[in-house]
Amino acid sequence: MACSGRIEPTSARVVDPVRHYYPVVAGDRLTIAYEIENTGSNPLVISEIQTSCGCLAYDEGKRIIPAGDKDSVVFSYDSGKNHGRVEHQIRLYGNFESQSVMLLEFDVEVVPRSEHTQDYEETVVFGHPGGNDAAREDRGDRPSNYYVDGEY
Repeated sequence: MACSGRIEPTSARVVDPVRHYYPVVAGDRLTIAYEIENTGSNPLVISEIQTSCGCLAYDEGKRIIPAGDKDSVVFSYDSGKNHGRVEHQIRLYGNFESQSVMLLEFDVEVVPRSEHTQDYEETVVFGHPGGNDAAREDRGDRPSNYYVDGEY
């Protein structure tokens, strides 16, 4: 960025931009962090973030990632505002080299809270007493609360 104020495009990469999260119980919060790497030679300026739902909160403000650096954009998802299978999109606007917007996506199944009998999600997925912790095994270098269909 020179004195002219012109922001030159740069290349960027997001780790796992399309995610599928394991079920959550209605009312629980899910923290979602997307790591963004500036792979170009100019600073990456994320000027705006738009979410597809008011159930996603994030720290507003302009983000600048220097060339060669990484940063995370962290969202808090309030599952109390959705039920069943939900799909959400997040749009990042900035000086991306190939386009002006980068699309991030995730989906999750929001299950109702069981007041009497523990169901599959509570016992197996969430590992409550009597549950099978093998379902929550470590999946390598990725967090264990989501999975991806393939490399993006």
